[in-house]
Amino acid sequence: MTRPKASRLADDIRASLREAIDYAAGKRTGAVTHKVSPRATAAREARMQLGLSQQEFAVFIGTGIGTVRKWELGTRQPSGPARTLIEIIKTDPKAVRRALAKRSSAA
Repeated sequence: MTRPKASRLADDIRASLREAIDYAAGKRTGAVTHKVSPRATAAREARMQLGLSQQEFAVFIGTGIGTVRKWELGTRQPSGPARTLIEIIKTDPKAVRRALAKRSSAA
């Protein structure tokens, strides 16, 4: 007779947890690991220079957070004007902050 699915699932979860604990302790396991590193995209470099979160950067340059995420993942490339703004931010982030501060204070 077979065991219920919930019981097999619980056993699988326990086994996975034990394997993760062993791996974290430096023991050799059959665990498959993947290392994920953020891409060094121009958008990410510009955002990091400004010290902004993705959300803050999106608001700062007037675009959506989803767009910024796609640029940083490399699944989408910035358009001409956005690419130009990103390059200017990388070259002189203080100048961009000053220019955008003037824009918001004039409004």
